[in-house]
Amino acid sequence: SFSDSSGNCWSRFHPVNMFNSYHVKFYHSKALISPYPGSHVERSQVPEDKVGWQIEWKDYNPVEYTAVSVLAGPNWADPQINDKGFSPKFNERDGEVERKSLNGLYVVENGRPRNPVGRTGLAGRGLLGRWGPNHAADPVVTRWKRDGSGNKVAHPVTGKNILQFVAIKRRDCGEWAIPGGMVDPGEKISATLKREFEEEALNSLQKSPEEKAELEKQLHKLFSQEHFVVYRGYVDDPRNTDNAWMETEAVNYHDETGETMDNLPLEAGDDAGVVKWVDISEKLNLYASHSYFIKLVSEKRGAHWSEDPGPECRE
Repeated sequence: SFSDSSGNCWSRFHPVNMFNSYHVKFYHSKALISPYPGSHVERSQVPEDKVGWQIEWKDYNPVEYTAVSVLAGPNWADPQINDKGFSPKFNERDGEVERKSLNGLYVVENGRPRNPVGRTGLAGRGLLGRWGPNHAADPVVTRWKRDGSGNKVAHPVTGKNILQFVAIKRRDCGEWAIPGGMVDPGEKISATLKREFEEEALNSLQKSPEEKAELEKQLHKLFSQEHFVVYRGYVDDPRNTDNAWMETEAVNYHDETGETMDNLPLEAGDDAGVVKWVDISEKLNLYASHSYFIKLVSEKRGAHWSEDPGPECRE
């Protein structure tokens, strides 16, 4: 999953919930940060009231920047817009490349897709390979915390059972995260979720064919059962630009009995330093929006989240 060029902790996921945008105003926050990740490039300043494209701004003059690593033409990147022979089909499936957005149609202006949330102060693609949406997938694999006798462990304050998820600790910044990554061209999202989990949490790239087949068999059980889509859509990411942005699908695979995952040796893959089962609670310090995904999962499963009984607990 090195192709996601997120070898760093630019916290990938701060969800912008587009579905509520009619009554909530969303601004970029991470997508306005300078300098741009991995560079000394400063974004043009975009005041909060000028983020939305519907606000006229004749003098808007974003800095143009696409990283050398992208311009070098690796297989996960598009050519430049005006390159001979490059005529991308935006807003549709373009050969093997998915150029549809999870948030519906986006505007294409002068041949370039326009970030659906608004201005970022930077044109071009920055570190992102694709013009328009760059698709990622985040598998949230969960089980109930159990004691030595195999009984579920309840939280002493809330009395709710404690849920655990498989987290990786990124080598670069020491933050815990969901073991996700980029969708390969032509790959189904379900395949990405499974592959990224295998590579990042089970270190499948370093396994023998026999070991790998055994992992596949175990995981097939977990990944083929009923699952819950936690979030699909645009992600506020520091790598986003006016013409390229991150989108993700976060999916929860829950091992109710814990038997499937008991037989799987958690072991960190290339992007990760450490991998382990982590107890879910609001005290977790994850990438901002990874916490949000995890909170949605704990709500869905009726698990412990917060010791502070918020206003929602007025049954």
